[in-house]
Amino acid sequence: MKKLILITGFIAGLSSLSYGQSEPPYGMSQLEAYSVFYENFRTGDYETALTFGRWMLEAKPREIQGHRSFTLDTQFDRFIRVYQGLAEDASDPTAKTEYLEKALEIFDLTFETFSEDEIDIFRWTYRKGRFYQDHYRNLPDGLDKAYENYEKTFEMDPQRFTEMNDGYFARILLQNYVSQGEKEKALQMIDEIEQYASATLEQVINEARNDLFDEPEERIEFLESRLAEADNEEELLSELATLYEEVGNREKAIETARRLYDLNPNFENTRTLADISLSNAQYKQALNYLIEAFEKGPSDNVKKEIALEISSTYQNINDLRSAREYARKASQIDPDWGQPYLRISSIYAAAIQQCTSDRKIERQDRTVYWLVLDYLDRARQRDSSVSSTVNRRYDSYTPVMPQAEDKFFEGWEVGEDFRIDGSIGECYSWINETTTVR
Repeated sequence: MKKLILITGFIAGLSSLSYGQSEPPYGMSQLEAYSVFYENFRTGDYETALTFGRWMLEAKPREIQGHRSFTLDTQFDRFIRVYQGLAEDASDPTAKTEYLEKALEIFDLTFETFSEDEIDIFRWTYRKGRFYQDHYRNLPDGLDKAYENYEKTFEMDPQRFTEMNDGYFARILLQNYVSQGEKEKALQMIDEIEQYASATLEQVINEARNDLFDEPEERIEFLESRLAEADNEEELLSELATLYEEVGNREKAIETARRLYDLNPNFENTRTLADISLSNAQYKQALNYLIEAFEKGPSDNVKKEIALEISSTYQNINDLRSAREYARKASQIDPDWGQPYLRISSIYAAAIQQCTSDRKIERQDRTVYWLVLDYLDRARQRDSSVSSTVNRRYDSYTPVMPQAEDKFFEGWEVGEDFRIDGSIGECYSWINETTTVR
């Protein structure tokens, strides 16, 4: 069985997101396939878990012979976490969104499959809303969908919804009603939740009442009229930027953010423009602001995160040399942080794809994978929290390294130094690092 898992691990990485499969793969029994699915889910090998478990989404078995505690809704929950895990590992924003949307399909499949007597519909609806909220940056209309699901949950059981997480979800739903100018919904909600509200939520309710009778549009008009003669222009612009976002006037919000930057190009205002550029996929413009924000970062922790974000953005535009430069900067700030080493390993793997985009991969190209694994080793040695990620990537890269036959024909001896530079191909000259024949 272990041999079978290893062989199919690479195949799983190539599989599509569809799950039109009602029988276990490779002629396995349901119990055998489920066991392999669960073990790989437990260890975080999500691609392999999909290969051996996808059939359950089509077949929807309510029980598996030989497994007394099997429940289908638990498996649906695991599939959501599988796709979420794949999204977290994906560097390509499009792939990340596709994985997240696949997880949302599992939510819908759950509602189609089970009745309210079989599962806690309230809990599943709330969880769908939280999923949208957690991943709204990568899902179209993510926040709107989050609020839609919270609203459904609230309508199912106002008391339970209000008391969840000390009123946190009631607070954000109420504040959304207020910010969107939905006065009637907000007032109706206040009437229903006030009897269950904690002291913290009660304060939010009082603030919401005040805001409901102070329309954002009226506030915007007032602030705009004061701008020309204001002594506190920066303060007014900051409030206006927030209000424009609240009323959905993104164009004015961006314009105001730029005025704020021109007035005071501090870290916060620079970071805001970087985020705006990134959200519009204006990567080159975003890089200018990110690099400026990096220089202005208020702490090493902030700077290392921005350095890695710059590295990722450079990689998105295929500037691998600059991507490596900023990954190295992040590592210099915090040598015990594993993420920069993971980033460099992915940069070198991307270099192979870049250099062989118009031709077949050769033995010399495959030697770069030795360097990729070197950086995975460094990541794991410095930061144990990345071990599971390292293990998964090891499984992906090991099969494509030079094999025994390659080393024999080239005269490469295991353990000897090997230079990754222009000698293996001009495209790799910028790497200029030494690895070891594996």
